[in-house]
Amino acid sequence: MKNFYWTNTITLINIVVSLTCTAKLDFGGTGCNETNGNINSIILRRAARIYTSIFIKLLRLIPVVLLCILSKSALAQVKVAFDMKEQPVLFGVGKIGEALQKRGQQLQKIGLATNNTDADIVIKISADQTTQKEGFEISFKNKQLLITSGDRVGAMYGAMEVAGQLQMGKTWQTITPKKTGPHFTVRAIKFNLPWSSYRSGPSMDLHSGVCRDLSFWQKFLDQMAENRFNVLSLWNIHPFSFMVKATNFPGANNFTEKEMAGWKHFWTSLFRMAKDRGIEPFIVNWNIAVSPEFAKTYGVLERNDTSNIVKKYTREVVTQVINEYPDLAGIGITLADWMSNFTTSRSNLPVMTPKDREDWIEETVVAGIKAAKRPVKLLHRSVLSSDPVEMRRVIDNAKLPDTTLVEVKFNWSHGHSTPVLAMTHDSHSGKRDDGYWNPQPNNYRIEWMIRNEDFFILRWGQADFIRRHIAQNTAPYVNGYFVGSEGYIPAKDYSHVANNHVNWEYAFQKQWLFYELWGRLLYDPTTANTVFEAAFDKRYGKNTGRTLQKAYSAASQMPLRLASFFAATWDYTLYSEGFLAPFAANAGLYDTVSSFISINELIDHPVLEPSYLSIPEYVKLAVENKLLPTGKISPLSIADSLETESKLVLQQVQKLRANASPTLACELDDLETWAHLSSYFAGKLRAGVALQRFRSTGDKAQQQKALELISRSIQHWKTVSDITSKHYIEVPYIEGYNSGGNAYKDAKRFSWSKYLPQVERDLLLIKEAVPFGKL
Repeated sequence: MKNFYWTNTITLINIVVSLTCTAKLDFGGTGCNETNGNINSIILRRAARIYTSIFIKLLRLIPVVLLCILSKSALAQVKVAFDMKEQPVLFGVGKIGEALQKRGQQLQKIGLATNNTDADIVIKISADQTTQKEGFEISFKNKQLLITSGDRVGAMYGAMEVAGQLQMGKTWQTITPKKTGPHFTVRAIKFNLPWSSYRSGPSMDLHSGVCRDLSFWQKFLDQMAENRFNVLSLWNIHPFSFMVKATNFPGANNFTEKEMAGWKHFWTSLFRMAKDRGIEPFIVNWNIAVSPEFAKTYGVLERNDTSNIVKKYTREVVTQVINEYPDLAGIGITLADWMSNFTTSRSNLPVMTPKDREDWIEETVVAGIKAAKRPVKLLHRSVLSSDPVEMRRVIDNAKLPDTTLVEVKFNWSHGHSTPVLAMTHDSHSGKRDDGYWNPQPNNYRIEWMIRNEDFFILRWGQADFIRRHIAQNTAPYVNGYFVGSEGYIPAKDYSHVANNHVNWEYAFQKQWLFYELWGRLLYDPTTANTVFEAAFDKRYGKNTGRTLQKAYSAASQMPLRLASFFAATWDYTLYSEGFLAPFAANAGLYDTVSSFISINELIDHPVLEPSYLSIPEYVKLAVENKLLPTGKISPLSIADSLETESKLVLQQVQKLRANASPTLACELDDLETWAHLSSYFAGKLRAGVALQRFRSTGDKAQQQKALELISRSIQHWKTVSDITSKHYIEVPYIEGYNSGGNAYKDAKRFSWSKYLPQVERDLLLIKEAVPFGKL
């Protein structure tokens, strides 16, 4: 760059000198060769003076040009001093380098010394820092930008904060000083593995190759670190046989020595990559379960076998795994399916009380942890434990050096609903049990599990919902959140058609906003929307972020409102983006015809959000001319909100349509799909109210109104089908899962267009309706 400016400056000077000399020669002047001549014309003298003046001015500009050259040179390199042995810090500095490169600057890494006077940015880790764990401070001293932290993860986050500000247009000299720390100490991803998977079928199996590829994990862990997640929890039924050849139970797997070495390399590399990004890896299993090979070799049941041989194996394999994988940070256990929790349908299982379940964990997993050569953390899920007193007893007896994690499902499997804790999964009833946190525990903390079983295909992002959730559910006994799915793995993108506008490699990259919002806000709930707007600008160009962020905020309300209105429990009792309820929840009509939520099912179903009124509750008040109770929200008000949000989304989408790239157009189609789903839901709520009024009063006009409203809603579903058919193929949903009844069977594979006949069935249901007195 320096040579370019210098060469061009000299060229300009040469041109002017040449022109001046030529002018004087042409007009008979002395010229540059001292040639004598008479200048008899005033015009000739003026021309010579003009050329000479230009020449002198250009000579005066030379220092300015040289100064610009030197300034460009100074900006070309930014020196960052840090301890290069600290891998998380090295990762964070790499993000600074990426941000500088996009500005045409270069990063120069230099080692940390006692006096780094030549550095522009200095990153220091010191135990004397007043920042909290994983916190950081950004400040200026002696014209240097300082990033300081008490630990290497905090230093990494500080470096990434600087990188983020650089991406938003600042220079390193104008970075905003900041001192901050994590709102929650546990910010975890729940990731179900496709082998020995809890759910089965193609929706799990198709990820097997991707999830064994370390390049996938590198990218997934990169985004986790960038978004401030610090725990990766890996879930399957029985992970141990994929990790070690059990010393005293070699028949627990039938892998060859070479295959076992491949698995060992995989886990070791994955755990190390996580550690290098400030992420703690956990493995989580489902209690009394062994591999098929173990069951066959040693003559036991795969599930719920309480024999001594299974206890001995579990205890020993836990210890062996901890000892063989030094970067494994924790082991999780759940008191759920295979501890006689379903004796009504599995009568052959041994009976276990809450005390029996906790005793089994104490004698196996806890004992295995304590026998290991080093400590690891314990994740004790509260699912179906039913007795917090027994859980406290086991944790107290364990006397583990680290705080135990106790994960509680927030609103069971549908955390993307109301931010009010309406139910958990500590028992089959879903009733919340405050005994898990009252009295406040000393040696464990609660982490809310925000399960997403409600949207897998469409992109989602609602920052204010997450902020409200955190504000309402922060407590002294809570130290974090888990976020993730049971029925969905964000690895292979198996829903989108193959075409040129797909610029993502994996599903989580398409859904980047989901991860960025949850991770950044769990670290700092005050993170401004401008951060997320800048992320959109980075992808699609300046002045797109604000519009897209506004559109997503409105569009993403639809699944939240449905899950808040239509109370669901376990995984497949609701799939919001598909408007499906494949299996019955604890209450409400389940018509067994289809997984699709019919108008009758929408009417005859309890709500989850305490401030919402169900359709029957509202209509009863309306027919009796009673006012709504204070603080209650009617179905019609919900419909109005949905319609307003739909219109806002379509307005924002229209602003970007004309100049949208194919990739952005794809994203806009997702937003438009949400908008029409919102309008569909709004119309269906209004039709439900009209139908319920007809049934309550016999007013035929209300029946006709319901028909008109549902007819308009059907048009919105048709639009949804048209839009999604351009981008998405029919995908496996609950294939591989069997249960009583027939309704779930049409949900083995999903697409929006597939359910159009069920959407139109509502017309028939309304036409066939009769007043209650005539049933």
